[in-house]
Amino acid sequence: MPTSKITYLGELRTEAVHLQSGTQIVTDAPVDNHGKGEAFSPTDLTATSLGSCAMTIMGITARRDEIDFTGSTIEVTKIMSADLPRRIVKIEVNFNMQTPEELSEEVKQKYIRVAHTCPVALSLHPDIAQVFNFNWHVAETV
Repeated sequence: MPTSKITYLGELRTEAVHLQSGTQIVTDAPVDNHGKGEAFSPTDLTATSLGSCAMTIMGITARRDEIDFTGSTIEVTKIMSADLPRRIVKIEVNFNMQTPEELSEEVKQKYIRVAHTCPVALSLHPDIAQVFNFNWHVAETV
């Protein structure tokens, strides 16, 4: 069964529908590549997928370990090539990990390793630099 159906809407815009859930994503070409930049570009989605996948795999492991990462965030920066062909050359993923209590260095390293083994990280071309930076902090209690 197909995963998604993509329709070209014109004006360098597409609509992708996830067939199992019906969830929709609109993409737009970026301003620096003849588009309007009003939605994620396809390469934005690639970079964003890396961060989302890493956090999901960490969350699966954390659930098993009974560690709560709720409220953790990621900021993703995508760097495109300056020369042709146009391509992603680097994805920087900055993790701001929030936990209820301080984690040991050994546990932190475990999650860093897990992040690097997510399916998207393992699927990207090796010429794309993947830089993961982690900032760990304890959540404030209310």
